[in-house]
Amino acid sequence: MDIEKITASLKNASSKLALQTASQKNEALLSVSSSIEKNRKIILEANALDVKNARERGMSESLVERLSLDDKKIDSIIDSFKLIISQTDPVGEEIAGWKTPAGMTIRQVRVPLGVVAIIYESRPNVTADAFALAYKSGNSILLRGSSSAINSNLALEKAIKQGLKNAKNGIEEAISLAPCKNHEEVEQILTAVGKVDVALPRGGAKLINMVVQTAKIPVIQTGAGICHLYVDESADLEMALNIAWNAKTQRPGACNAIETIVVNEKILNQFIPRLVEKFAGKVELRLDEKSYKSVQNVQNSAKIKKAADEDFGFEFLDFICSVKTVSDLDEAIDFINSHNTKHSECIVTNNRQNSRIFQSKIDAACVYVNASTRFTDGGEFGFGAELGISTQKLHARGPMGIKALTTTKYLIDGDGQIR
Repeated sequence: MDIEKITASLKNASSKLALQTASQKNEALLSVSSSIEKNRKIILEANALDVKNARERGMSESLVERLSLDDKKIDSIIDSFKLIISQTDPVGEEIAGWKTPAGMTIRQVRVPLGVVAIIYESRPNVTADAFALAYKSGNSILLRGSSSAINSNLALEKAIKQGLKNAKNGIEEAISLAPCKNHEEVEQILTAVGKVDVALPRGGAKLINMVVQTAKIPVIQTGAGICHLYVDESADLEMALNIAWNAKTQRPGACNAIETIVVNEKILNQFIPRLVEKFAGKVELRLDEKSYKSVQNVQNSAKIKKAADEDFGFEFLDFICSVKTVSDLDEAIDFINSHNTKHSECIVTNNRQNSRIFQSKIDAACVYVNASTRFTDGGEFGFGAELGISTQKLHARGPMGIKALTTTKYLIDGDGQIR
C-alpha cells in the first residue's frame, strides 16, 4: 500500500471538502445513497461470498451475524444517509464569541478534523456509515476493514465512488479503502504522522489494544463492550427479565450487548430461577456461588454452570452471560466500575434515588435506567449513524456522530492591535 500517495490524495480531498457548502455535501450524499440502492444486488452478492467464506473458516454465528448484510440492513444504511443529510452541517458553527479588553473579536468555530482513518472488524455497514459521517463533517476517510469483509467493502466503496462521480460537486478522492492484504497496512496508517489526523479502532479488545499501542498519531479509543445490567432490590422483575433478554440475545456479538447481570441478594431467590427459565436453551448462564445455590434444585433444561473469575470482565460476544450477586447498590457500583470498559451500563429499579446514584457514580459513556443497553447506537440517538462508541473522556464520548468528527479553532479579528 502506497501510504504516501493515498494520504496525499485524501489530504487534498479534505481541503476541498472543508470549503464546500452543506447543500453541496448533501447533494453528493444523496447521489451516493442512490448509487447504493442501484447496486444493492451486487453488494448483497459480494456479502454472501464473504459470509460463505467466513462459515467455511469456522467463524461463530454471532460474528457471522455482524458480517452479514441483507435487504433490511441495506435499507438501514440508506435511511442513515437520509438522516445525516437532514442534520445541520456542523462545519462553521460558532460555539462562542467575545470581545477582548484589547478590542479584538474572538470566535470559536467548528472545523473538520481532516483525514480520518478507521480500522474495523467484520461489519461492512461501517464502510457506508463512516463515509457518510466523515463526508458531511468535511473529512476525507481512509477505511481499513477486515479481510473477512473485503468483497462487501469493495462493492460498497465502488458504489460510493460512483455516487460521488455522478454528483455535480462530489469529491471521489474523499474515500479510500485499504486493500487488506497484510497487517503492515495497519501499521502504515497508524504511523502516518502528519498525513492522517486521527485514527479510530472499531472492534474487539484485541484490535483496540493493538491500535492504541501501535499508533503514533492521535487515536479516539472506541471500547470493547463489557456491559452490565444491575437488578436492584426494588426492580420490577418482569421488566428486568425483558431487558436482560433483549440486551443479551438481540445481537450478542454487538458491543452494547450485556455480558454480566448483577443481582441484589435480597431478590436472588425470586429473580434467578425466573432468569434461568427465561434464558433456558438459548443462553448459557455462568453463575457465581450464591446465585448457583439459588437454582440447584430447579429442574430446567437451561445451560447453567458455576462461574470462574475470568467470566467477569470478559466480552463473550456470544450467547453466554455471567451472573454476580451483590449485597447492595454500592457494591454493585464498585463491581461494575472495576470490571467494565466504560461503555454502557444499566440499572433496573423503582427507586428514583438509587437510579440517580447509579447514574452519578458509574463510570461509563452511557448509563441507563430501566432501558436496554442495546440503545447505545448512533442511529438510536438520532445521529443517523456512528463512527464508533468512544469510551475515552477526551474529545468525544459515547456514540460519535458528525459533531464528534470536528474540532474547533479560534478566529480573531483586530484592527492593528499589538501587545
